[in-house]
Amino acid sequence: MIPTPNLDHLSPGDYELVYEPAEDTFLLLDALEKDAEFLRNEIKPCICLEIGSGTGCVSTFLGKILGDGTALLICTDINPYASAITNKTGYHNSIQLDSITTNLVNGLLPRLYHSIDILCFNPPYVVTTSDDLCLSKSIIEKAWAGGIDGREIIDKMLPLVDKLLSDKGVFYLLLINENKPNEVCEIIKNNYHLQSEVLLSRLAGREKQLILKFWRNTR
Repeated sequence: MIPTPNLDHLSPGDYELVYEPAEDTFLLLDALEKDAEFLRNEIKPCICLEIGSGTGCVSTFLGKILGDGTALLICTDINPYASAITNKTGYHNSIQLDSITTNLVNGLLPRLYHSIDILCFNPPYVVTTSDDLCLSKSIIEKAWAGGIDGREIIDKMLPLVDKLLSDKGVFYLLLINENKPNEVCEIIKNNYHLQSEVLLSRLAGREKQLILKFWRNTR
């Protein structure tokens, strides 16, 4: 079992500025651990990318899974505090993370076109109104407010997945039932010809969380 990254360097004040790891984070960690042998022995990644890294817990954990330190671990977050904290988390766990403050992958394409071997996204998925999403002022609120069906940020990301994934690439996406995961899978299959499966699911209170795994037919 791979230990959860050490976050002792973070203070209560940090969690007022960045999303604190919760059940959704740990489900994504468990999904990556479930696929650990596959990622190490079949994917053998050169470049990994996490969208919305928050504390950097997920990418640090992924770095521990991969182990050899040869993969480039890129993290993006729209929150500059999250970018700084992500780098600190990597440093305190002896994992090199390269954090970029940007919205989704702005500025990374076309340079990383079809270059990402492992792509992870724990998006803002909570169902809110569009107004709540547009008018959200707090940094923390932006980390979870997802708009109509919790899908407004997710739907902006979907066309980018096809542009980012390498031929052998795999995409891990966290959703809840209210996000209509079957519809997401159909959109990606019909528009971008990616295969999918539910890798892991779990109840967190009344919220059913799922990790969807996507990959190209070429694999």
